[in-house]
Amino acid sequence: MDVIAAISTANALSAIGIVRVSGEGCFALCDKIFQPAGGGLFSVSRSREMVLGRLLDQEGRVVDSCLAVRFPGPASYTGEDCAEFHCHGSPVVLGEALSALFAAGARQAGRGEFTKRAFLNGRMDLTQAEAVIDLIESETAQAARNAVEQLGGALRSRIEPVYDGLLDSASRFYAVVDYPDEDIEDLTREDTLAALNRAERTLETLLATAGRGRILRQGVPTAILGRPNVGKSSLLNALVGYDRAIVTDVAGTTRDTVEERAAVGGVLLRLIDTAGIRETRDEVERLGVERSRRAAEAAELALLVLDGSQVMTEEDHAAAEAARMVPRTLVVINKSDLPRRLEPAALEGLGPVLSVSAREGTGLEALERAVGALFPPGAAPAGEVLTNARQTEALGRALEAVRGARSALLEGLTPDAVLSDVERAMNALGEVTGRTLREDLTARIFERFCVGK
Repeated sequence: MDVIAAISTANALSAIGIVRVSGEGCFALCDKIFQPAGGGLFSVSRSREMVLGRLLDQEGRVVDSCLAVRFPGPASYTGEDCAEFHCHGSPVVLGEALSALFAAGARQAGRGEFTKRAFLNGRMDLTQAEAVIDLIESETAQAARNAVEQLGGALRSRIEPVYDGLLDSASRFYAVVDYPDEDIEDLTREDTLAALNRAERTLETLLATAGRGRILRQGVPTAILGRPNVGKSSLLNALVGYDRAIVTDVAGTTRDTVEERAAVGGVLLRLIDTAGIRETRDEVERLGVERSRRAAEAAELALLVLDGSQVMTEEDHAAAEAARMVPRTLVVINKSDLPRRLEPAALEGLGPVLSVSAREGTGLEALERAVGALFPPGAAPAGEVLTNARQTEALGRALEAVRGARSALLEGLTPDAVLSDVERAMNALGEVTGRTLREDLTARIFERFCVGK
């Protein structure tokens, strides 16, 4: 493969910036833009050891004093020769280094191309490759732990036994049919049924994690509901940690939905600060209230904000009715720093009740614990939670095919009818891990049964 290069860190001022290079001949190419401080050539320096030196632009002028390191293939990230330049984090310096590499013969790497090469070179399967971007994009500790375990092969280790069990059944069937003169044990109904039952249980267990995985990756749609001026925007600002929404003493300041993401109690929430729910003649505010009601209909969690220093009003009751449409609700009594006038009896049946002062930042720890209790981590080990819609869809098709094969077997249909669904399941599983059905099937036949001796 040709040599590719890219800046691997953010395009912003930072302490350190990294330029990555990969491909056959990349070490000799790097010699053209990097001079080790101790003399000699970078291409013959010791592998996996940082080398101090001078970074040159395409005109041969020094642009930085940096560190460089070689990763000879196949024991590298991409499975081929790789190098990295660890520079001072100026976008100008990094751009000059990249331009020099292009002038020396490298080309710009495409999106995800280093990881794509790692997959093509057998350094990782598809579940691991997709875990890389999940880890980069993770917004909670739980999401990061799940991604890093998948990067280590946790999901693959659950799927491969299912694939191998189905492959054993299929390969034995084809060996008997294609080589009738060989002394090969015939496929038994009991063995096939056992393999299908194991596959069904494993796939059902994995697919049961998809709901939790969606929360880890996308977050919980959360509507902050309440009448005007109860502190909804103040609560949003307190949860996200900065002044995201405008806060004033004027009722009706928020006239449209304001959305932000925040990790609360270890759970990623997609917070939607809504316009205060009330009857109004103001056309703009009326549209905002209508959007608030629609946000409540689409939410999985409602934070019903009430002013604890006042008694419940008709507008509070209207907001409470909107919250009742949401599967889960937390009642947040705001302004706890003021004397309490709100009657607790008015809150019965709405959900757990918490007392906070969004302005003072008190009571937020209890709110975080309550959110965490509503969305517990679940029993699935880290790495075995499905966060990828493509993987979930493919495993769903695999489960459907396994159930079809099981039904065909129990109904006494011909073996080829059973094997048709088995192969369909294997193809779907192969879409998740990247394995190729025909190559695996052929290799397994010759490996297990001494065929063609």
